[in-house]
Amino acid sequence: MEKEYYRAYYALERNHWWFKGRQKILETQIIKTFPNRTDLKILNAGCATGFSSEWLLQFGEVVSLEYDPECYAFTRDVVKISIVQGSILELPFKDKQFDLVVAFDVIEHVDNDVLAVQEMCRVCKMSGYVFVSVPAYLFLWSQHDEINHHFRRYTKNTLRKVFNKSDLTPIFESYFNTFLFLPIAFVRVMLNFFRKFKKQDASKINENAPSDLEIGSNKILSTILYRIFAGENFLLKLRLRLPFGVSIMAMYKNKTIAKHA
Repeated sequence: MEKEYYRAYYALERNHWWFKGRQKILETQIIKTFPNRTDLKILNAGCATGFSSEWLLQFGEVVSLEYDPECYAFTRDVVKISIVQGSILELPFKDKQFDLVVAFDVIEHVDNDVLAVQEMCRVCKMSGYVFVSVPAYLFLWSQHDEINHHFRRYTKNTLRKVFNKSDLTPIFESYFNTFLFLPIAFVRVMLNFFRKFKKQDASKINENAPSDLEIGSNKILSTILYRIFAGENFLLKLRLRLPFGVSIMAMYKNKTIAKHA
């Protein structure tokens, strides 16, 4: 990827209604789990251009991890955060270091999501938390997933099966981006239909092609979409589980039993 791509993504992460709405929802769940805490040690696995790391700083010390060497170099130079280049499948950290380990829309990018979750559990302190978000429902698969090299989309049950193979206990699991689910699903299903009608070869996807995130780039429409999306937070902060959505979030607690020599 060229630096211009990361500059564009840097701006997108900080200005697009979807990233801002997701931030508000995920941020609220952390506040709910750690009320009045500003001293946490946090690992942000898969930080991209660092927007999530910036807002996570309100909760304490943040160590960021990014796998892609070029994205890592861009974020290190531009954002000036504490960042390490490495893989979520082999985290370059000792056991039981972090109070909170997060991976926001990351594990769908790796072939072995079970290992990714086990690694996050390994570096999480006893009684610490692992918090992830992922895209939902395979029928919502779109060109956006292909451009971003996703391996899968999840249901709440398939995500739980991944976590069940680790020493983690569920605290809260819910779909989100529910209020906009129907229009987003309609647009994606129709776009997929027309792609198949035109017999577009998935192996020839243009990575510079427009993605779903370009929807709502108009300022007025962006404000409306953000308010609809973030409006779900009223329900989610009460830990009410939404029955469906474009995304899923899951907060798990580390119950690993300490091993004694």
